[in-house]
Amino acid sequence: FRFAIDSLCSSCFFFFNCVCGEGSKMLSKLRHAMFLRRYPIVFSPTKRVFSSKIFDGIDAQIVNELNQEMQSIFGAEPSPDGFSGPATMDFSELKSKIESPKPTIPEHFDLKPQNQYQKATQYEQDAEMASNSNMSRLTHVGVSGEAQMVDVSSKDNTKRSALACCKVILGQRVFDLVLANQMGKGDVLGVAKIAGINGAKQTSSLIPLCHNIALTHVRVDLRLNPEDFSVDIEGEASCTGKTGVEMEALTAVSVAALTVYDMCKAASKDICITDVRLERKSGGKSGFWSRGE
Repeated sequence: FRFAIDSLCSSCFFFFNCVCGEGSKMLSKLRHAMFLRRYPIVFSPTKRVFSSKIFDGIDAQIVNELNQEMQSIFGAEPSPDGFSGPATMDFSELKSKIESPKPTIPEHFDLKPQNQYQKATQYEQDAEMASNSNMSRLTHVGVSGEAQMVDVSSKDNTKRSALACCKVILGQRVFDLVLANQMGKGDVLGVAKIAGINGAKQTSSLIPLCHNIALTHVRVDLRLNPEDFSVDIEGEASCTGKTGVEMEALTAVSVAALTVYDMCKAASKDICITDVRLERKSGGKSGFWSRGE
């Protein structure tokens, strides 16, 4: 390889000698170039071939001129690791090549879909956090979300009561039949009253996680309302115990309303049960509560 390079250099410089008439000067430069090319190969193969270091006895200007002429013939100087490219590189230049440029957003680019997606994601995360927070307050929900019965053994026995109500809309024709006590199954209001009381006592059997409470009082009242041809039902339950009786009161009015429907369904299928709700409660840790207050 060195022989081929030397031959090529000799041919090139011979051509320059014939054309330009500067044989003696170019021959002197050629000797210096051959010395510079062979010197790193003999003594230090890892050094760069084209050296800019000033050796003893060699003029720096001549070396620079030879380096420029050799680069014009053979191309750029080889790098120390054997790959093409410059032997040295400024660190700031290298850093600018490594660092990726900041992305630019075109003026016509619409950011609304991306912002909407971010808002929807944030809304879902907030809803999940709120759901987890509310779940921790539900006494019938365990840590992992499973259903559980609340342990009330540590609570004090206090007097508790609850009042609930609902409405059964009969329609004018059925209302008149109930008012005249002409239904085929008999006394609608009397049977519904007993059914409601019995339903309050069976609440723990109907609602899985309710406690079996020793009720001290259950009241169920049914009243015909001619303004909207309905039956207004009111139920109240009381006890002295460790947990409330809201479910007993709600069960009482619900069972009474279902009994009214059962007693009147032969006359109409258009009967509607509505407005089942708790009106007030008292006792326990939360104390007194009333709807609308």
